[in-house]
Amino acid sequence: MSAGKTTGAAQDVALAIRGLTLSLPRNMERAHAVSDVSFDLRRGQILCIIGESGSGKSVSANAVMGLLPRSIRVAAGEILLEGQNIVGLPPDRLREIRGRVVSMIFQDPLSALNPLMTVGQQVDEVLAVHGVGTPQTRRERTLELLTEVGLPSPELTYQQYPFRLSGGQRQRVMIAMALALEPSILIADEPTTALDVTTQAQILKLIRDIQRRKNMSVMFITHDFGVVSEIADSVVVMEKGQIVEQGSADKVLKTPSHPYTQRLIAAVPHLTGQNRPALDVAASEPVLKVEGLLKTYRSGSAFMGTLREVAAVNEVSFDLAAGQTLGIVGESGSGKSSLSRLLLKLMDSDGGRIVFEGTDIARMPEPEFRRLRPRIQMVFQDPSASLNPRSTIGRILTVGPVAHGTPYAEARDEARALLKRVGLDGGAFDRYPHEFSGGQRQRIGIARALMFRPKLLVADEAVSALDVSIQAQILKLLDDIQRETGVSMVFITHDLRVASQICDEIVVMHKGKIVERGQPSQIFLDPTSAYTRELVAAIPGERPDGGGRIALAG
Repeated sequence: MSAGKTTGAAQDVALAIRGLTLSLPRNMERAHAVSDVSFDLRRGQILCIIGESGSGKSVSANAVMGLLPRSIRVAAGEILLEGQNIVGLPPDRLREIRGRVVSMIFQDPLSALNPLMTVGQQVDEVLAVHGVGTPQTRRERTLELLTEVGLPSPELTYQQYPFRLSGGQRQRVMIAMALALEPSILIADEPTTALDVTTQAQILKLIRDIQRRKNMSVMFITHDFGVVSEIADSVVVMEKGQIVEQGSADKVLKTPSHPYTQRLIAAVPHLTGQNRPALDVAASEPVLKVEGLLKTYRSGSAFMGTLREVAAVNEVSFDLAAGQTLGIVGESGSGKSSLSRLLLKLMDSDGGRIVFEGTDIARMPEPEFRRLRPRIQMVFQDPSASLNPRSTIGRILTVGPVAHGTPYAEARDEARALLKRVGLDGGAFDRYPHEFSGGQRQRIGIARALMFRPKLLVADEAVSALDVSIQAQILKLLDDIQRETGVSMVFITHDLRVASQICDEIVVMHKGKIVERGQPSQIFLDPTSAYTRELVAAIPGERPDGGGRIALAG
């Protein structure tokens, strides 16, 4: 399809998609990534595109950026950027447009940033590639951008490598790179998915403030209607490559007409204001009792005067009864994941006790603890990274029990039964991890943890990166399994809405310490700690309606 100017384009439309169809390779589950998609992004507005994984959101954004993989091609339609059809433009013309006219914030800043270049070099490179300024003026512009996006100590951040920054700081670097050439259109692909609620609120406010100040047009891709209610002017809802509903944010969020939109909104977790019904478990000693647990990270040298100490877990104490779920919530860096690693003895504590079923395991030697390890299992945050890509699901599930003396035939039958229990068919046993979706891989991770019939299950951000509908399914699955087996759970999350749905009691951590503890109704409706109040106030879609916010239907 040849490029060219399109006459009659509306003056207030910055980006227009007309009948866009993107073909997938043969033998895929469907023929097209998106089919006959049309929508407008108006000047100075924020358009949210929402849908589950595989709905076609990100591939549509990549088509606008000219970043489609070779296996996906434009089969039909137009992409009108400032009135010009960019479909079929040569690569050099697309490079001129990319960054100057339209720019993109990617979902995972850690993989999008070059680990071998400093932050300053990466922002400078955006300017240099487009021939902007001298090295001195580019440095000044980079420092100005780092300041604009709210990064602390811009001079120091300029010299840092991405791994030294937090997730929220890396996302701010990505925003600085996207804004470097002051484009008229900004595409943000799930920029807040894996961030804690306070960092997410900061990034949303930053994008909204920059959009208003520069009168930019923003295409914001997300799967969370709570985020949509915070920032959207208009909404496009996609399912399996097609648009099922679109309109103003007020109309779509308050009076959704399509059943799929209604299901997505219904799946958004909310603060319930109620406590979880207790399991009928006979009273007994706590399954887990933590007393004064300590862990300090040290870096640098005392001799050179560069010693730095961070108390990741500082005098943490709690207990967990049989069949109960204890939620651990807090921002990134609060010590949640460090606590989970200590509980599983994946690293040693500096002090305190971890009493599991009456035995202190904190100082127990590894050979002695090995017999107890099957009784404490973990569901990891990223199932893609925690499942061996070279092993079949059957091997992944059976290798542990077989290593601990279970006959293979017995382990195989147990694995097949568990796969069925977590909602996967029998054929999953002989397939590989890459053949499953993110939600299915997380179900496999749960099945693997249950192979040992554990007494304690530690779930570390087990649903943080999943679509809200898949998230709801996984939470229900965990709840059902707990009620069937009586397993106790430590549920670590930065999403307070999720914690309110599945936890019997919640512990709030801040800088390694517990600042508040109580039942969900007390924590979320009547928090005593100022820090907890800040966390609750930052939850998207949960603050009192007003100030430009849109309430969700129901």
